[in-house]
Amino acid sequence: MTFKPLFPTRREALAGIAGLAGGTLLARRGLAAGQADERALKPGQFIWQPELQKRGAVSIIVSIGAQMMHVHRRGVRIAASTVSTGKSGHDTPTGVFTILQKDKDHVSNIYEGAEMPFMQRLTWSGIALHAGNLPGYPASHGCVRMPLKFASLLYTITRLGTPVVVAAAFTTPKQVFNPNVVGQLYSGKALAPLRRAERAYLSDNPEEHPVTSVLVSRQESRAIVLQNGEIVAEGAVEIARPDEAFPSNVFVLSGVGTDEQGLSWEAIGYEPGADVSPAADAETMNRITAGKAVTDAIAARIAPGMLFIVTDEALSADSRSGDDFVVMTAEGEEQQ
Repeated sequence: MTFKPLFPTRREALAGIAGLAGGTLLARRGLAAGQADERALKPGQFIWQPELQKRGAVSIIVSIGAQMMHVHRRGVRIAASTVSTGKSGHDTPTGVFTILQKDKDHVSNIYEGAEMPFMQRLTWSGIALHAGNLPGYPASHGCVRMPLKFASLLYTITRLGTPVVVAAAFTTPKQVFNPNVVGQLYSGKALAPLRRAERAYLSDNPEEHPVTSVLVSRQESRAIVLQNGEIVAEGAVEIARPDEAFPSNVFVLSGVGTDEQGLSWEAIGYEPGADVSPAADAETMNRITAGKAVTDAIAARIAPGMLFIVTDEALSADSRSGDDFVVMTAEGEEQQ
């Protein structure tokens, strides 16, 4: 899918940024008091309060129905913004994506040098987050447009591999504890290196840490482990109650708890096409047992920011999308 973005003139962009100041301040006050309601935001307005959670893994959720983006860090909402997604005939695909490329001064190589400020690519076939016009309804050619100032701020806290969930409905991330990762328990002494990794992640530049993603398909009874989009291990998995559907869940590893709690996850439930999404269910993780190749690959790479995704969809490269729902995409040639 390709697109032809439409952008405001420089005068319109500057006027829009100036107009945001008052609305954004009011939204911040509400958020600080725990009362922010993104439904009150007008097109072009946003909430930005990263000080609520200064460090940790970032996740992004785009609600097509609400035309809103929510940004969480370690389960705490630190930002929300109005957006504009794809119009009819150029619908923004729903799914779980990771940021594949970043370019604050990106220029399209298809549409006669169209500028795409603060571009963060989700697919190689033309879908990205970037600054653009926000008329208050879906109007893009497939991308997710954001206010110019918000796009520039978001760009500073994301990295390659940051998860982006695009769905009709989703649940607010919640903290869950589970020591079980595809049959291997992380507790007691096994948590020591993870605590060191967590401290390093919180104190260092997250860009220096590779992103590991674990995808498990009930349809294929298979798991794949990716690092920065490249498959490093794969294998069959045993799934308890194999005839029972997986709830669509994304778990982002945020750190460690006590020895008894094991790992701390930010859990997000999402629904591709319905108005209501089931809550994330940590019990889903306990249904999965993988072989040594997969567990060893995870053990060698596990660190804050790791994604664990469960789906009923297929994982193979030629069938990862069902009804235009993308589990994850990292292959292909750049086409925009």
